[in-house]
Amino acid sequence: MNLRNNPDRILDSIDRERSRDEDRRDAFTRDASARELDTEVPDSDATPSERIRRIFRLIERSYTSAASGPDMQKLAQRFQAIGDISNHHARGDVSVTVSYLDHARPDDVGLSPFEILPAQLEEIKKVTKSSRPDANALRILREDLRSGVMGAYKKMEPRLRDAVRERADIGHVAVRVTMDLRPTG
Repeated sequence: MNLRNNPDRILDSIDRERSRDEDRRDAFTRDASARELDTEVPDSDATPSERIRRIFRLIERSYTSAASGPDMQKLAQRFQAIGDISNHHARGDVSVTVSYLDHARPDDVGLSPFEILPAQLEEIKKVTKSSRPDANALRILREDLRSGVMGAYKKMEPRLRDAVRERADIGHVAVRVTMDLRPTG
């Protein structure tokens, strides 16, 4: 039996290929998200506007965690890889999910799309005076995340007010902010 027909060698080669595929899948980061939980119950005499502010503060904390998290840096590093995001052009969505853990009300979800163009990277390059595509992309991604969270919040604000009227926010509330990035084809 020569080396090419050896079954052990063939199986070892298959195992190496599978492990490489798993490593590639793990290295592929497509989104950045953060989840914050508020377990502090509002006072019984809290006004609806105070309770809305509580939810907004929770959204802000989730945004801050997502913007400063390691997943955001992995997304920005994808702009440095050749051929990963072609011509530094990408589209994506920012989603905000508010979950009422102590109430039967379904989750409220707001979604806001965004697009990153090569011209934005050129403009930010002039501002930052840095030629590193990942550093410039990180700044653009954080700006898009902030405007996306605000856009999603504005879309879901009437539903949040309904939830406050139903007293769904009395109890534990969780918020997840997610930025999903996909290359354009």
